[in-house]
Amino acid sequence: MTPRMRPLALIAGVLAVTALVSPVVVRAAGTPAPAVSFTDMTGTTVALSSLKGQVVLLDFWASWCIPCRRSFPEVDAMQQSLRGRGVVAYAIGVDEDAKQARAFLAEHPHTIPVALDPKGTLAAAFKLTAMPTSIILDREGRIRFTHQGYTEKTIAQFRAEVQQLLAEGGAQ
Repeated sequence: MTPRMRPLALIAGVLAVTALVSPVVVRAAGTPAPAVSFTDMTGTTVALSSLKGQVVLLDFWASWCIPCRRSFPEVDAMQQSLRGRGVVAYAIGVDEDAKQARAFLAEHPHTIPVALDPKGTLAAAFKLTAMPTSIILDREGRIRFTHQGYTEKTIAQFRAEVQQLLAEGGAQ
């Protein structure tokens, strides 16, 4: 872990313990998502702006994040159940060491598209301060919900928020 990531890891550790009790939920009403692109693990480059018209869930995780071990499979299952309904999800791994990220992925079978962000470019663009962090964008590409931490209640919140955004945009 480089000195640049140590503050994030320290905050994540504190929030991991806190998140087990109550996650931080912030509604960032109407804030436009940053104009970023990333390449998923299949080699496909995705410009976030190209996803307009869909509800987007970005789930940031790390192999060293204890709550991520619980949230990752839940987010994967949720995206599978919402496939084809105007929802797209990406899991963004922030490990600096790709080996650790790949080991985590091998332990957690998944269908969610994954991108790795070893330099923290996406994490910085979204000003992340904790792991896991999940960001839900509306069909216009605005950040509507940000979740830091994870509990059993979080996935139900994701579902409710995604359903709300689908209803706002005339769900298919």
